[in-house]
Amino acid sequence: MRRYAFLLSVLLCLNGESIQAQQRTVPPPPGETPLITPTPVQNPLPAPVVAPRPNGKIQKSLVRITATEVEPDYRAPWNSGVIQRGIGAGFVIDGNRIMTNAHVVSNSRYLTVERDGDPNKYPATVLFVAHDCDLAVLKVSSPDFFKNMVPLTLGGIPELESVVSAYGYPLGGDRMSVTTGIVSRIDFQLYTHSSIDQHLAIQISAQINPGNSGGPVMQNTKVVGVAFQGYSGDIAQGVAYMIPTPVIRRFLSDIKDGHYDKYVDLGLTPIKLQNPAQRRFLGLKDDDRGVLVGTVIAAGPSAKGVKEGDVLLAIDDHPIASDGTVELEGERVDMPEVVERKFKGDSVKLDILRDKKPLTVTLELGSVWPYGFLAHGYDVRPRYIVYGGLLFQPLTLDLVEAYQPTDIRLRHYFDYFVTEQIYLEHPEVIVLTNILPDPTNTYLSAYRLSIVDEINGQKVRTLADLAKAFSETPDRFVIRMIGDGPPLVLDPKEVESARERIKTRYNVVSEQNLEEQAAKPTPADQDKT
Repeated sequence: MRRYAFLLSVLLCLNGESIQAQQRTVPPPPGETPLITPTPVQNPLPAPVVAPRPNGKIQKSLVRITATEVEPDYRAPWNSGVIQRGIGAGFVIDGNRIMTNAHVVSNSRYLTVERDGDPNKYPATVLFVAHDCDLAVLKVSSPDFFKNMVPLTLGGIPELESVVSAYGYPLGGDRMSVTTGIVSRIDFQLYTHSSIDQHLAIQISAQINPGNSGGPVMQNTKVVGVAFQGYSGDIAQGVAYMIPTPVIRRFLSDIKDGHYDKYVDLGLTPIKLQNPAQRRFLGLKDDDRGVLVGTVIAAGPSAKGVKEGDVLLAIDDHPIASDGTVELEGERVDMPEVVERKFKGDSVKLDILRDKKPLTVTLELGSVWPYGFLAHGYDVRPRYIVYGGLLFQPLTLDLVEAYQPTDIRLRHYFDYFVTEQIYLEHPEVIVLTNILPDPTNTYLSAYRLSIVDEINGQKVRTLADLAKAFSETPDRFVIRMIGDGPPLVLDPKEVESARERIKTRYNVVSEQNLEEQAAKPTPADQDKT
């Protein structure tokens, strides 16, 4: 009986009720009725403390995204690829739109979103995607989806050591998860989704795991970032990053005209000027200003007004320090941050010292197309040509990761494609990546992963040039590779006789894809289905 009374008092306390006394039955003497006497409760349990929710009820803004993706097969590009399933997060913003990461929806064929308290899965489509800054905006056609959903608003850049909260569905969980941490660093970082673009990023100590991607990072009811990547290895553990609001706002501003124009770039390589002797040689004052211009990319905006060896003193009237930083909105940031906030067609003013003489140039900004070959590609089919069982493909980052080449020449052409301006002679570096064995191509394995230079004396600069050469009907094709060695020779008649045999044996559905065709329908096409 005592045990029962004690358990009852605990349960009542946990339910928040106030218990003043507890009854205890005292065994009576023989022949008398039981006597009930009150017993004071010692040290009553305190009422439970409700955890604070400084960002409100995020469930009304957060969504769970399920993506069915098809990963392209660069070793057999005629195949559709490997089907995969991924889970991510997103959040509602103004205009009945959902914001998430580009990598959550990349290469997707079918998207669904779910909201808290609703068992339904709603089909979604991609409105805009920005692979260079890893952001995307989705739409849901169902008019019922956004009922009672609350759009979130953007805040500013959080202070160092301030507390933030990350929301999402880590490791594929069905219910929302929240982790908190502090802002530990604000700096330019590589965005791993493209593996070439660097933008402002904020490091936080909150845990970011698969499934958190695309979820909001909140502070004082405002979105201060989008969770997007983390690092865990031998050197560092549990390092997480979020995309800050300046990058988010730029993306949203860019798509206002219905098209995403990508980030712009100066197209030059700055070199720090902190050595006193070097500064005196260039005619600089002892004022810790100026950076040296290294490579000027011919395909970039700077080629129209900047030369190698120039010294950049200021950008849009922001003095450039000798370490390549400028003061922007009260903070020291890398010089490219000034350009990061501009758009295609905008102008930028540069104060320059050339041959120890000052001058000012104004440039119209745009993208630098050769960088695209050094970045991951998404939502497009691999480009290729199969001829006589020989597979030819343009050199890209995805190709390098698929084949993991060790050939020094091939690695050099990829690593220095932009800085040594190899693209001027080879806008596309065409590689013989694989050989589908057949009697027509025996003893040619030594040419695998070689770079095509010319066919029958005609330079091969692009995949289209290769297709045009193979469309002709000479007695033989003499294919010369870059470097020493004899040419590769094919007999067109033998190739034609083996064509159907090779296609059937290796299930080659199509012998070529010359254009970067979309791997999925456009949003308008999806609405029609």
